[in-house]
Amino acid sequence: ARELPPELARVHMVGIGGAGMSGLARILLARGGQVSGSDAKNSRAILGLRTRGARVQIGHDQSALDQLPGGPTAVVTTYAAIPKTNPELVAARSRGIPVLLRPVVLAELMAGFRTLLIAGTHGKTSTTSMSVVALQHCGLDPSFAVGGELNESGTNAHHGTGDVFVAEADESDGSLLEYRPDVVVVTNIEADHLDHFGTREAYVEIFDRFTECIADGGTLIVCLDDPGAAALGGRCARTLRARGVEVVGYGEGTYAESAAEVPNVAVLEEYTPRVSGGAARVRFAETIAGDERRTLPLSVTLPGKHMALNGIGAVLGCVLVGGGLGAVLAGIAAFGGVHRRFEVRGIVDDVAVVDDYAHHPTEVRAVLTAARDVVAAAAEAAARDRGPGARPPGRVLAVFQPHLYSRTVDFAHEFAAALDLADEVFVADVYGAREAPQPGVSGATISDLLSVPGRFVADLSALPELVAQRARPGDIVLTIGAGDITMQGPEILAALADRPDGSRTQVGEPAG
Repeated sequence: ARELPPELARVHMVGIGGAGMSGLARILLARGGQVSGSDAKNSRAILGLRTRGARVQIGHDQSALDQLPGGPTAVVTTYAAIPKTNPELVAARSRGIPVLLRPVVLAELMAGFRTLLIAGTHGKTSTTSMSVVALQHCGLDPSFAVGGELNESGTNAHHGTGDVFVAEADESDGSLLEYRPDVVVVTNIEADHLDHFGTREAYVEIFDRFTECIADGGTLIVCLDDPGAAALGGRCARTLRARGVEVVGYGEGTYAESAAEVPNVAVLEEYTPRVSGGAARVRFAETIAGDERRTLPLSVTLPGKHMALNGIGAVLGCVLVGGGLGAVLAGIAAFGGVHRRFEVRGIVDDVAVVDDYAHHPTEVRAVLTAARDVVAAAAEAAARDRGPGARPPGRVLAVFQPHLYSRTVDFAHEFAAALDLADEVFVADVYGAREAPQPGVSGATISDLLSVPGRFVADLSALPELVAQRARPGDIVLTIGAGDITMQGPEILAALADRPDGSRTQVGEPAG
C-alpha cells in the first residue's frame, strides 16, 4: 500500500456512515491508516467499516475523539451535512487538531495517481461507476471513490493496485476546487444547490474555476448535448489549450455551435431503447479509436438516452487514462448498475418496482423518460410475441419524495412539469435532511401543480396500499428521491403480493 502522509495516520471522521465519508474511510484503512468515527445511527456501511478495523461511536460527543490511542492526527468532516457546532468539531479545534474537509483528504489520497474525475449536475455516480467497471475490465484495478454502491462489488470505494484513481467531483459546496485532475468529464451543468451558491451564475462559475484545476497536459471532456457543458467547453477551450489541456466533446452535437473550437470525438449516431438498457452506435475519432474500427456499438444496461451519453463520457475518460477502447466498451456492456440508480427492487404480478435517487427536476424527467422508453419497448415486444390487443400497454406510476424544503420551493413548477411525464403521481411529504421545516411548504406544494392525476400523501405508511390499488400488470412503479422513500420499494412489493384477485385498477378508472 502507498504510504499515507503523517497527518492522515490517525483520522477521526464525523458522519462516517455517509456515502462519501465511508468510502474515504475504506481507502484510509486499506492504506494502513487508523480510523475512528461517529454517526447519528448505525448502518450497514458502519458495520462494514468496523469489520475492517474502524472504531465507530454512535452519537456525537467529544469523547468520540478518544477512540484511537494517541488521539487523531486530523478530524475530517463535510460542511454540507455536519454543522460547525458539532461537539466533536468544537473539541477538535479547542485541542488544536486540524479539521479537514473530505475533498481535501481525497485530494491527498489521489496524489501520485493518474486521476479521472467525473463532474456535472447530474449523472456523476452512474458515469463514475461505469468508468470504474470498464477500467476493471481492462485489468487496471483502479482506486475509486463513488457516491453510490457498485452492484458488482457492493462497495463505494476501493484502494486498487493500479496507478489510476477515479472519483466523483462534487460541486455542491464548491470543494471540488481542491482536486488537480488529469482527465475531467463534465456530463451537464444546470442550476442546483442554490441554498449554497445563491445564484445560477455563481453555481456555473464553480465549473469554470474547476477547469483551471486540470493538470497541464490533461483533458477536459464535455457533453455536446447539454447546453451548460457545451458552453463551458466553448468558454474554456482557448485558455486551456494555451497550457496544453485538450478540450473534446461527445454526443449527437445538439449544442455544438456554442463550442465551435471543441471537436466531437465520439458522435452518437443512433440510440435504440431496450427493455433492459439501450443500444447505441458511436463514431469515434481516430485519436480515440487508434487502429480499431471507428464506428462501434455501445451497449448500456441502464435505460435512457442520458445513460448512453453518460456511457460515452465514461468510455472517453477511460481511454484517456490508459484503457483500451474494445475492453472499455465490453466493460460498459457488463456494468451491473449502481444502488438506487434505476434499481429494480422486484416484480410482482408483472408490476416492476424500481427505485431511483433522482432529486432534481432534470433527473426526475430523465428517469421518467427512461421508464416510458422501457414500457414502450416492452409493449412492442409483447405485440410482436402475442399480437395486438393482448393487453393494454403498461403505465408509469411515480412515487416522489421532495428532498429539502429550499429545493421544493425553488423548483416546484419544474418538478411538477417533470412528474407530468408519469401517468399517475403520488407525492410524499418533504424529506428535510439538514433543513428545518418551512411553513406552508410540503409535498402538496408540488402535487397541486400537477396536470396528470396525482395526490399528496402525507403519511408514508399509507403509500404502499394506495399504489398497489392503482397498479396493473405491465406497469412500472418508480420510488423517486434522495430520502427515505427508498424504504417504500419493499413495502409496495409486499402490498402488491397481498392484493386479492380482482383488486387491480381497470383501464379508465378515475384516480380518485
